[in-house]
Amino acid sequence: MVGTPRIWAVHDGKVGIRSQVLGLAEALGRPFEEKVITLRFPWSRLPPVPWLEPAQALSPRGDRLAPPWPDLFIGCGRQSAVAALAVKRASAGATILAHVQDPRFARARFDLLVIPEHDRLRGRNVLVTRGAVHRVTPEKLRAGAAEWESRLAGVPRPRVAVLIGGNNKVFRLDLAALERIAEELAALARSGYGLLVTPSRRTGAEGERLLRERLSGLPAFIWDGNGDNPYFGFLALADAIVVTGDSVSMVSEAAATGKPVHVLHLPGGSAKFRRFHEGFERTGITRPFAGRIETWSYPTVNDTGRAAEAIERLLVARARRAA
Repeated sequence: MVGTPRIWAVHDGKVGIRSQVLGLAEALGRPFEEKVITLRFPWSRLPPVPWLEPAQALSPRGDRLAPPWPDLFIGCGRQSAVAALAVKRASAGATILAHVQDPRFARARFDLLVIPEHDRLRGRNVLVTRGAVHRVTPEKLRAGAAEWESRLAGVPRPRVAVLIGGNNKVFRLDLAALERIAEELAALARSGYGLLVTPSRRTGAEGERLLRERLSGLPAFIWDGNGDNPYFGFLALADAIVVTGDSVSMVSEAAATGKPVHVLHLPGGSAKFRRFHEGFERTGITRPFAGRIETWSYPTVNDTGRAAEAIERLLVARARRAA
């Protein structure tokens, strides 16, 4: 490897996956190419299986993976894990593979696995993080505050950023559960808090409509998904954060602010999520939401920066060997 390394940041387009891949790539401070891949049938329905070459299973709806091969491949999720191994094979082993989350197969063939501690995977190539890596940085928060401060001037302080997720494989956020959440948020607004609400795609159109109806006439700004994304602005300009517990990424991003983070626990769950939430509560980062906003502090942890430093060491070692 000579000169500037070629870096690919590869993901399947899912918001949580994308934020982790881009967060890690951005933390390196080097140029990189973002690639969004989609598998075609039957690979999209099969468990992870080897590809003979990188283009074999890719749908034309996504980006191509073709030479010149990267010096570094950063991925997250099952689809990018299989693609990473195919690229490494095609590059005759020259590509460094950094993968976020447990690929659940061929773990020893990755140069670095960035694993949150609640996943319990350990090994010589494993870097353990407290939560998810992400894109939230002090620089992005300052930029978000500058962009949105005047646009949110009508929302009174103290302000609460509200991050709403939705259904996934283990949690349920149906309209009944969302109704209860909306009533709790309305009570906060009636007691003097300004709300900065951002639903996710998983919240759904009916869920967003319910939130708007229940918070109508109250001091609440609800993003409708159009125009500039206020996410960093919300995090920067809020005095506290309320976030649904269905997303490790959303909770980890909220905790990067150092502000009080209240978690709205949803019906369902899993042992992995339980370990994650218990760990964050035990270390004083988050507290369950009980209808009121509390004030506390905790030291923020720069897991994304630590992971980027580990990748940088791999790049430097590879360059020395090639010299």
